Amino acid sequence: MIHLRSVELIAFPERLNGLFPFNVPALRTMGRLEFSAPVTFLVGENGSGKSTLLEGLALAIGSISAGSEALDRDHTVDQVRQLAKYLRLSWHKRTRKGFFLRAEDFFGYARRLAQMEAGLRRDLAEVDEDYQGRSEYAKSLAKMPYQGQLHDLQTRYGDGLDSKSHGESFLLMFQQRFVPGGVYLLDEPEAPLSPLRQLSLMAMMKEMVRQEAQFIVATHSPMIMAFPGAAIWNFDSGQIAPAKYEELEHVQLTRDFLNHPGVFLRRLGEDVHEG
Repeated sequence: MIHLRSVELIAFPERLNGLFPFNVPALRTMGRLEFSAPVTFLVGENGSGKSTLLEGLALAIGSISAGSEALDRDHTVDQVRQLAKYLRLSWHKRTRKGFFLRAEDFFGYARRLAQMEAGLRRDLAEVDEDYQGRSEYAKSLAKMPYQGQLHDLQTRYGDGLDSKSHGESFLLMFQQRFVPGGVYLLDEPEAPLSPLRQLSLMAMMKEMVRQEAQFIVATHSPMIMAFPGAAIWNFDSGQIAPAKYEELEHVQLTRDFLNHPGVFLRRLGEDVHEG
């Protein structure tokens, strides 16, 4: 399902010209971009503008942050808020479902869950102390709200995200937060994932697309970029242009390295020796 149909950078004041993020070549020259598939990948080198556009989209859509802090309180995107004001969105079907997630925010989210669980257990211990000498019925009533919240956390996350590997925790959180019919904005989701876990993420995305989800993903992973039927936007030429998987530098370089690792390692050794 394609919920978000297009995004366009409309005319912005001259005073913003030359300021970040309006000075990023691929963003400054972007016209109307049409989403042609349920999964769209934003591809390019660091600094090319793909993550900035993703953040701008999240702000313009009003996405919920699945990370450690709500977007309206996240000062790391303060400059991008200006960009979001000049992004015009067009919808096939407007939805408030979905979320925005940066890989680095996941670890803050896991810490927050661990803190919530620890706090609830402290509250339960305090009830035991405060209700000494009172009836078990009164004590159980006092404990009920904390036990309910703790049970909900354990039902959704088992022993807790912090008890699992980073990859397992990321996929579990992603699965538990998923709601059908949403728009999901992911920034470099491959960061905590092994190649096998990347395949697991792709399988989850495939199932979620069947449930009318739309994904817009900034990534460096040639594995994830190979998602069947996905659209790819390349930011590397100073403009945002559609690209074919086989033509991407990420794909070509990875394929060449895997086929001839010795050649690359010899070059690396020569560069180190010359340095």
